[in-house]
Amino acid sequence: MKTRKLGNSGLMVSELGFGCMGLSHGYGAATAEQEGIALIRKAYELGVTFFDTAEVYGQGANEQLVGKALQPMRNQVAIATKFGFNNGRNTDGLNSRPERIRQVAENSLKYLQTDYIDLFYQHRVDPDVPMEDVAGTVKDLIAEGKVKYFGMSEAGAQSICKAHAVLPVTALQSEYSMFWREPEKEIIPLLEELGIGFVPFSPLGKGFLTGKINASTEFEKTDWRNVLPRFSKENREANQSIVDLVTVIAAEHKATPAQIALAWLLAQTPHNVPIPGTTKVTRLEENIGAQYITLTADDLTNIKQALNNINLLGERYPAILAGLQGK
Repeated sequence: MKTRKLGNSGLMVSELGFGCMGLSHGYGAATAEQEGIALIRKAYELGVTFFDTAEVYGQGANEQLVGKALQPMRNQVAIATKFGFNNGRNTDGLNSRPERIRQVAENSLKYLQTDYIDLFYQHRVDPDVPMEDVAGTVKDLIAEGKVKYFGMSEAGAQSICKAHAVLPVTALQSEYSMFWREPEKEIIPLLEELGIGFVPFSPLGKGFLTGKINASTEFEKTDWRNVLPRFSKENREANQSIVDLVTVIAAEHKATPAQIALAWLLAQTPHNVPIPGTTKVTRLEENIGAQYITLTADDLTNIKQALNNINLLGERYPAILAGLQGK
């Protein structure tokens, strides 16, 4: 697989990463350990060298899975993990105090079976802790050799600039796809200006852009899409026009809708590194196939015009979670 550099940093990764969250958290029952390990190793065999996890994905369970899977090839991959919540649970509120950052780092090093974290993200901006303290603590961890690069997740322009002034931000991870294009307004231009890489999560619109979800789809009880307004039955039905668009383009390129959605992201900037996740080998292979699809300038222009004419319904998060988005 081709590689990409995240912004102006020295961090080179595969142009498609692997989001490991769904193996342990968020989308129903956790995948059996051996199945999860086999899937992560299969991703590596197919050329993926960038793996994403976090403390809150099962309170360390996902990090432990990733650590076991990647231990044999640790020095050939980049592992990203995150800090920023109390008690390792996103339901317990934010906490990016220096002592908490250090505790998460120590826990992550143990869970991941490693002596360094390639990319350490602040999972969400904590309004109660000065950004100078957050970036300063990570800067100290880098000096100690425990962390290599600093990242932020879902941060707003103001926070990115404050952090970047203390410690260069290597990458911002935020949701971005044809299904959620908000970063195009302010965030992506800022990242390009500052030389910061972009790691889109949910690049397939939490599965919606695969064409496998419709108004009649029933999610498992523990699947968090059950509480997302954009995934209500009514909104899924109303938003099918975007799936129809991607399906038509896929047919023209003899590809799948998921591959077109990922190829579109890869074409946006040379510093985009999407991290699709899956629990199935067939979907993993399908996603990785996106690297072989080239969308022409005319394709991209036509897609942009079509997307601009589609009015998607439903908020991204319920009101209780909306306040966690950074400023």
